[in-house]
Amino acid sequence: MIENNNVQHYTEEQIQVLEGLEAVRKRPGMYIGTTSLRGLHHLVYEIVDNSIDEALAGFCDKIEVTINEDNSVTVVDNGRGIPTGIHPQLNIPTLEVVHTVLHAGGKFGGDGYKVSGGLHGVGASVVNALSERMEVEVYREGKIWRQAYEKGVPVTGVECIGDTDRTGTKTTFRPDPEIFDEVVFDFDILLKRFRELAFLNRNIKIVLTDKRRNEENQEYKTVELHYEGGIVSFVQYINRNKEVIHPDIIYFSGTKEDAEIEIALQYTDSYIENVFSYANDIPTTEGGAHVTGFKTAITKVVNDYARKINALRENEKNLSGEDVREGLTAIINVKLTNPQFEGQTKTKLGNADIRSFTENIVTEKLSYYLEENPKTGRIIVDKTLLSFRAREAARKAREMTRRKSALENTSLPGKLADCSERDPAKCELFIVEGDSAGGSAKQGRDRRFQAILPLWGKMLNVEKAREDKVYSNEKLSPVITALGVNIGENIDLTKLRYHKVIIMADADVDGQHIRTLLLTFFFRYMRPLVERGHIYIAMPPLYKVKRGKEEYYVYNDKELQKLLSEKKWNKEDNSVNIQRFKGLGEMNPEQLWETTMNPETRTIMQIRVDDPVITDEIFTILMGEKVEPRKEFIHKYARMVNNLDI
Repeated sequence: MIENNNVQHYTEEQIQVLEGLEAVRKRPGMYIGTTSLRGLHHLVYEIVDNSIDEALAGFCDKIEVTINEDNSVTVVDNGRGIPTGIHPQLNIPTLEVVHTVLHAGGKFGGDGYKVSGGLHGVGASVVNALSERMEVEVYREGKIWRQAYEKGVPVTGVECIGDTDRTGTKTTFRPDPEIFDEVVFDFDILLKRFRELAFLNRNIKIVLTDKRRNEENQEYKTVELHYEGGIVSFVQYINRNKEVIHPDIIYFSGTKEDAEIEIALQYTDSYIENVFSYANDIPTTEGGAHVTGFKTAITKVVNDYARKINALRENEKNLSGEDVREGLTAIINVKLTNPQFEGQTKTKLGNADIRSFTENIVTEKLSYYLEENPKTGRIIVDKTLLSFRAREAARKAREMTRRKSALENTSLPGKLADCSERDPAKCELFIVEGDSAGGSAKQGRDRRFQAILPLWGKMLNVEKAREDKVYSNEKLSPVITALGVNIGENIDLTKLRYHKVIIMADADVDGQHIRTLLLTFFFRYMRPLVERGHIYIAMPPLYKVKRGKEEYYVYNDKELQKLLSEKKWNKEDNSVNIQRFKGLGEMNPEQLWETTMNPETRTIMQIRVDDPVITDEIFTILMGEKVEPRKEFIHKYARMVNNLDI
């Protein structure tokens, strides 16, 4: 941990006030992003982040998070406890300042914290503002202090309610149903984030407990998360369903006055690069200076080593960064005093000095490792050389595709029915399974802004193929050409021809498989399209229900039961006609437009990547080489599948 002697003096003076708590309840999205399930769980992260900050400062090693029976959440840590004395600026108890004033915290230039994950200090006060009720207990200086709030407003003073020999803070809050779309916490969502935090902070134990009982869960569910191996354990966890090509995980670290970094990496036999980066425990999904430094250094080190052992001849050109990172799983974990976040979603680290710091550490430590471990070094070089040759084949395949297109005097696939609109922001591309459904879609669409690309037959599983196979695949190359952005490192979103790319497949097993194959392709080779929210799934209706002149489309079995109940209709009644659509081709063009393609009436589902680690894991399990993890996954989730015709 970064040492700071001043951090011992955590008192009222370190809590600096920037502005008052305003409009949080009126505009919650400004503070937590959304009032959906994602925003709901963000509340828990905000409180836990405060405990993590105590741990980063060296004063906390255990955090307990409990989902209570009433769907409130309790977070307890064994840190120093929030200061409770009178705040020198506001002349009210500091505990109250922290929970009722926006941007009040020990992270704004005072010496309360040197390294902090909760950057904005809005955590406690925003959670309080968006909670129906919050109660905070502080164990500090031999006393227990308590204050309660409702919708952000104190309903008690800061009261001393007893003596104690422990230190720390206990926060219980119940989200306000007036604010959130739903207020039921998902145990698995919290578990994934806390597992990540435990990997990134090897000295912390996080205990997650679910006290809610239901038909399946009659007893408390408790998971303890503590990984002494830290990010080495993290790499091991990510690669557990992959075939690794060297048994040892390479680990090194380095420190300077205002930052420390640790990196763990291991190669697998896959063709996919997985570099996950963090700054002060925040996932930097857009990368940044630390990732750039890492990529530059690892490319140089592997090239230098390959030439040293004569795997690369003098007259051969260097391995590219893509070659060097093929099959690589790496965690870059940096902790620094003043992180500067930028990018579209503020998840890109901008500190320029961190690039050279990272580059120097990787160059020095990885070079030394390869010298000391020549067997592993040779395995890594051989892997990158295979990638290099495959990438050369891919380049030739691209050139062949371009020459072929030029000879045919067209750059767009012959099956594509394009739209007349030329503003990509207004254009939609429907990727439709099968010629029959494609025909209905072409006739039913609004050809001004909707384009149709029919695909047929089984397409390539890119999880098991290199880039050259992707380019030459007759099912995927039309998709690449139609979108216009290229793939992999060469992707250029400014050339995207359609800002909505909608996968439209049947609800049977084949349709689901094609959908998964396409999503795997987009995630592995066009990930920026997914991250920017350009990929959607069409949700065609499952049933058409007709009685007399009344006609309804419903999208799942639950909706069907609700409709029948509301109308007091009986399934067995012959004036009631229930038609189940087994495929898109069963709908005529008018039905397909009305139910699935008309922006005014359709339902489409946007594909998101909230957690790249988990998304990678799912695609690895579903589409990778190992059969056993796939069996376990299907067995676990099969009962949750709806609307699937087998």
